[in-house]
Amino acid sequence: MKRFTMTAMVLGLSLLSACASTPREAALQAADADAGDDFGVLLMAHGGIDSWEREVADTLAPLQREFPMEIAWGMADAASLQRSVDALEARGVDRIGVVRLFVSGESWYERTGQILGIMPGAPERSEVPADAHAGHHGMSMEFWQLDTDAAFAMSRQGLSEAPEMGEVLVKRVQALSHEPAREDLLVLAHGPADDAENRRWLADIDQRADAVRAAVPLRRVKVMTLREDWPEEREAAVQAIRAFVERAADENGVAIVIPYRVQGFGPYEEVLEGLDYLSDGRGLVPHPHVTEWVRRQALGLRDGSFEAPAADARASVD
Repeated sequence: MKRFTMTAMVLGLSLLSACASTPREAALQAADADAGDDFGVLLMAHGGIDSWEREVADTLAPLQREFPMEIAWGMADAASLQRSVDALEARGVDRIGVVRLFVSGESWYERTGQILGIMPGAPERSEVPADAHAGHHGMSMEFWQLDTDAAFAMSRQGLSEAPEMGEVLVKRVQALSHEPAREDLLVLAHGPADDAENRRWLADIDQRADAVRAAVPLRRVKVMTLREDWPEEREAAVQAIRAFVERAADENGVAIVIPYRVQGFGPYEEVLEGLDYLSDGRGLVPHPHVTEWVRRQALGLRDGSFEAPAADARASVD
């Protein structure tokens, strides 16, 4: 019996398509922002596929009227960040709050600071060999210090640490739950390679899952990571994930699977192939609490201290 339901996700994408044309157009809808304010927001987000970028752009749309905002797609890619910074500077922005829309606040934090020039380690663009630009899953990941006079403040918190995400999980579960006493919740995230960092992911997301434990009387709640980019760790994780879902069925119940990802279901349908479970395939976006989290990060950065790029932060390339 196949019970994986994607109806809600398909409907959501249809609505998003009607509301937002392209991520780039959505990112430029700040014409009515206060022209006298020199603060703007650079939002970093993974991106990659149209549905991913549409849902993130739709989530950010309410903020476009509050701040000049640009989205830098990718995982700390200097080329994408340079384009976004250039666009903000062209709109009169010289204090840029960098909000990183990643699950873990640790993801690409140091690399981003180096690219912005507020931490040492990134070379000048002219010093980087043309063939030295590494990629990840087909995405550009150029690494050099930006050419800019803007000052930066950078967020540290990830969505795994955001209190608002507990309510997002509650709403996702309530939309799928029918008999809580017979249902087991699996909150499933990407996860890193490092074991200690992975434990921090699990602990942070488990705190968000406490909101579900308080709101819905499920049989059990478990947070797990697939560690999907590291074959050895992934193999062990897949076995544990499938065992959790199978146990729910063996005990005359069903597993609800909620992806703790910024957007979408990732590779989890393939991982869970042949198993009986409930999911709508939706990540954390779209949800107004994600919008509020981005707003909270942006306001905190606006009211904090900014650091200009330092010329001596550049590293020479051998």
